[in-house]
Amino acid sequence: MPDLSNTSLITFDDWTLRIRASKHQSPRLLLLLHGLTGDENSMWVFARDLPSDYWMVAPRALHPAEPGGYSWRPVQTGTFGRPSFEELLPAAEGLIRLIDEYSASAGFDASAFDVMGFSQGAAMSNMLALLYPQRVRKLGILAGFVPSGLDDLILKRPLTGKTVFVTHGTRDDMVPIDRARASVALLEQAGARINYCEDEVGHKVSITCLRALRSYLED
Repeated sequence: MPDLSNTSLITFDDWTLRIRASKHQSPRLLLLLHGLTGDENSMWVFARDLPSDYWMVAPRALHPAEPGGYSWRPVQTGTFGRPSFEELLPAAEGLIRLIDEYSASAGFDASAFDVMGFSQGAAMSNMLALLYPQRVRKLGILAGFVPSGLDDLILKRPLTGKTVFVTHGTRDDMVPIDRARASVALLEQAGARINYCEDEVGHKVSITCLRALRSYLED
């Protein structure tokens, strides 16, 4: 179960957020993006033991999903697991506005922030990094993929100089490992250095890769 201790559930503008505030004088923002059918509670299982200077924000996606939970795009019949750039763009733009407005209201600087997402949330994380590379400092891609429709942007190498953490399970039947490896190649084409952790698990993050993720975010 996710560890929700020391977190608060709030509403901000049109968003439902679960947050863990930081008492650090200059906190870093960590954006936590859930997968399809998840919600603002889903990502906290990955957030345990992360640095105390992180101000963590986990938003609930705005679109209801079937059979429950939420999605970062409107439900599209017959396209399960294949969201495109065009379908995810409104959510990406909305998340940047959310970060700017929430951090201003909370009184800390989020001109650069870290983000990690799981599955569809990892696709959203890739979107944010490719669209706003000057804003995203560290990027954690958990059991995810690069959405279609980003080829022209990737060719501009917007991730040059960045290290991206990617983890995937070889037995993942939701996002096949071949798709994950192809997405790694796209991120490398976009200029990123990849910190890659692969393990024999399904659509989840192994304990070994979770430890590697935490080490990556601590640096």
